[in-house]
Amino acid sequence: MPISHLKITIYLALDVYLIFMTNGQRHEYTQNPKVSAVLVFGDSTSDPGNNNFIMTGFKGNFPPYGRDFPNKTPTGRFTNGMLATDLVARYLGVKDNVPPYLDPSLTVHDLMTGVSFASAASGFDPLTPTISNVISLPRQLEYFREYKTRLAGRFGKTRTMEIVNNALYIVSAGTNDFVVNYFTLPTRRQQFSLPSYMDFILNKQMDFLQSLWNEGARKIAVVGLAPMGCLPIVITLFSDNALLNRGCIDFFSSVGRTYNSMLQTRLSLMQFELANQQGGRITYLDSYSTLSEAVESHKHGFKEVQRGCCGTGLLETTVLCNTKSITCADASKYVFWDSIHPTEALYRIFFESTRSVIDYMVKD
Repeated sequence: MPISHLKITIYLALDVYLIFMTNGQRHEYTQNPKVSAVLVFGDSTSDPGNNNFIMTGFKGNFPPYGRDFPNKTPTGRFTNGMLATDLVARYLGVKDNVPPYLDPSLTVHDLMTGVSFASAASGFDPLTPTISNVISLPRQLEYFREYKTRLAGRFGKTRTMEIVNNALYIVSAGTNDFVVNYFTLPTRRQQFSLPSYMDFILNKQMDFLQSLWNEGARKIAVVGLAPMGCLPIVITLFSDNALLNRGCIDFFSSVGRTYNSMLQTRLSLMQFELANQQGGRITYLDSYSTLSEAVESHKHGFKEVQRGCCGTGLLETTVLCNTKSITCADASKYVFWDSIHPTEALYRIFFESTRSVIDYMVKD
């Protein structure tokens, strides 16, 4: 038997075993008539813990991460509480939180209402995930194909495709391609000018979305880039005087604005060429405005907008934000949890700002 088939067989056997052992006490989720599942791809903005199960140092499965998550559990989410994707799943009534696909305890019934394939530190550039040894976007797509096979083994191909076609897909990645890769390491800067690199990333992103469509996705929400010049770690690493001048660096943020404009144009074209003809919706979710308004316009009333809650908030992330780090008393007053990642409070604002788009995506 091929190894891939053996792996699927083991997964299915484990699903049956767990259903039997729980004796019906496992929480059942009723299928939402508007959306069958929430399926997520991307980076740390949507990774609920897949990196826990791979050999990488880029993990968040230890305190103080998860400090404000239910039961104060550090799940691997790179924040103090829930991600925006969790909030979307709750809003749609699909499930309480979107779990990581690689969690071996998930049953096929857990899978059918949605999982995240995202991996913190990943990106669309094939080089980006190799820097931190994380799961590439093409590999996430392979896991999605495996996911479909697991469902088909339990529910059959017809029911599986109903779930796949009626799921809401959220794709959130791209920041690492610029912050971790292009702006920090020399390889891509030697190969690409900044405009040509943006074209390179955009083409990789559109190839991924096309592949997702080919697999049966019909409701795809794509998150744009944030104002990268407002991330505390970017200010610390690239500001002339990072201790005194903690303002956003517009050069880096302007890359996000330009890229987002390019992305929206390509998504509109994809909507016209594919979705309008074959049925489906492909749309853009604006994360840039949420973060920019919070940091630069002080619109949402956060007490601290220039540094993270964990440690000094200037450079700490992943292992540098740990059990020995001093953290702020109330993370809801902070835009950032560590030097890169937002707090649950900002994710909630982002979710609220996109609710009308989510409603449009899942309407009949």
